Amino acid sequence: MPLPTDEKVVQTSSAIVSTLHDIFGPHPGFRPAHAKGVLLKGTFTPTDVASALSKAPHFNNASTPIIARFSSSTGIPEIPDTDPNGNPRGFAIRFLLAETPRRVHTDIITHSVDGFPGSDGQEALEFFTAIKDGSIADYLGSHPKALAFVQTPKPTPASFGKEKYFGVNAFKFIAADGKETFVRYRVVPEAGEEYLDEAALKGKSPSFLYDGVPELLKSGPVVFKLKAQIAEQGDVTDDNTVKWPEERKEVVLGIVKLETVADDQAAQQKRIIFDPIPRVEGIEASADPLLDVRAGIYLLSGRERRAACTVPH
Repeated sequence: MPLPTDEKVVQTSSAIVSTLHDIFGPHPGFRPAHAKGVLLKGTFTPTDVASALSKAPHFNNASTPIIARFSSSTGIPEIPDTDPNGNPRGFAIRFLLAETPRRVHTDIITHSVDGFPGSDGQEALEFFTAIKDGSIADYLGSHPKALAFVQTPKPTPASFGKEKYFGVNAFKFIAADGKETFVRYRVVPEAGEEYLDEAALKGKSPSFLYDGVPELLKSGPVVFKLKAQIAEQGDVTDDNTVKWPEERKEVVLGIVKLETVADDQAAQQKRIIFDPIPRVEGIEASADPLLDVRAGIYLLSGRERRAACTVPH
């Protein structure tokens, strides 16, 4: 996973990482956003629709092992699960395509709201800076895209397995015959969605979501459908804040089954760096400028996290 080649993009990514540290406080060894999380292992099984849309290996192999991470918003590792600031929740999926002769993987990163506070890295930086400086009310008054994101409901789920997740950016699928299709990911729980109101949350423990993961697994895998919303001619694919009409066709790309909690959580959480850019044949990034900035944020913060856990010999 390389850094973006545009130095200005890297500077913006670095500034966002620093601003998030300023907002939430330094927590060495943890992510500056979505610091609290849990890793699970499972499998992905694609549909025939997926293989028709893309020649990507995980859409054409019979099944692919995955490692996934549920997470809570903010850079606070101990944020209570009952705190509404923990929403939106995150769900990242890594498809493990090969181990030898070198490791090959591709990721999908989603969160539980269909939105983002800016169209590009500069707007995201301005949004987080306004939070840091305490000027967010003024900022929202003059930035309707950020206001729309803030005002979008973000309820707390009854469990990670009863939440719906959305990809932020659009991607281009390339089929074996060369046909190109722009999509946005959606991840839908097989068990249905369920959310808790303020009264219900009062009776929950500060770790009820994370404590609930192994409990869920006792009764079988946690299952999701990976879906794609299909763009039509003229739909905007390079600005995440411009949504496609809800009547756009949705297809099921496959089934995600989470089967076990990953071993050695602390070490793996610090080491794994998810990548918003696919970097796999059959799926390409759209021209959305936010993608490179997000990739820079993930890599720079991942390097910080790994360095924080280095033990001097």
